[in-house]
Amino acid sequence: MVCLGNICRSPTAHGVLEKLIQDKGLSEAIEVDSAGTSTYHIGDHPDPRSIAAAQRRGYSLEKQVARQVSPNDFQEFDYVLAMDADNLQHLVSAAPGGSKAKVQLLLDYASGETESVPDPYLGGGLQGFETVLDLVEGACQRLLEQLLQELPTAVREQ
Repeated sequence: MVCLGNICRSPTAHGVLEKLIQDKGLSEAIEVDSAGTSTYHIGDHPDPRSIAAAQRRGYSLEKQVARQVSPNDFQEFDYVLAMDADNLQHLVSAAPGGSKAKVQLLLDYASGETESVPDPYLGGGLQGFETVLDLVEGACQRLLEQLLQELPTAVREQ
């Protein structure tokens, strides 16, 4: 999961997907992480408003620490999911050769009309953090359905 600063949108998506995976008993089979395209917040925890919104819905973000996306992420992960078109463009530019196919928008897995998870820092106020959750919950659920199809049957049936 990748956004600009790795303190609100991508940690929220990370926390949502991680909980969905945990609830299915698949934490050993599926790894989730998040990062930012910038260096603005490296080492910081998610924004307290993101943490509070996530906690109200049963997700935990407290243990996450912001980091910048690295070339290794394109090798380690099967999916590199951007929160918006700017992040997508940055990731496509940074992706090594054969890794570009891994880069997508998270909301490619959503059923809504919007393509980007809006940055709550750009006028969303407190409701912006709830909007982020509204968008990523559905997308993460559908992403998990896709991941389950890709897992070997023995892992899915654990």
